[in-house]
Parts: sequence; structure tokens; C-alpha cells
Amino acid sequence: MSNRSNRVLVPQAKAGLDQFKMESAREVGVDLKDGYNGDLTSREAGSVGGNMVKKMIEAYEKGLM
Repeated sequence: MSNRSNRVLVPQAKAGLDQFKMESAREVGVDLKDGYNGDLTSREAGSVGGNMVKKMIEAYEKGLM
């Protein structure tokens, strides 16, 4: 059994998270595929994740105002 730490805690949110990830990847110029993305460099993968976090923080800050 796999011990994955990046599982989706709310299964209903998976489609939205996948769409958010694809949008973030397009914004930073990374070509993500719907399946295997093991050929991405660490820099590419990090830029996608970093962009997602940046957008989430911005959305949270807007919600506080």
C-alpha cells in the first residue's frame, strides 16, 4: 500500500484542484499533461506549485478586506 502524503482530503474538490493546477502551469509556461509528468524539471514543478500558493494567498488576502 502506498503512503502518499499528497492525497486530496475532499474528493469533491479534485476536479477544481486539477483545473487550478493546469491554469497555474499555463501561466508560468509549463506544459502539464493529464497523466504522467515525471519528465518535468524540479524548477518547472516548483514554479507551478509556487504560483498556486501565490494565487491562494492573494485570494485569502482579498477575502480579508
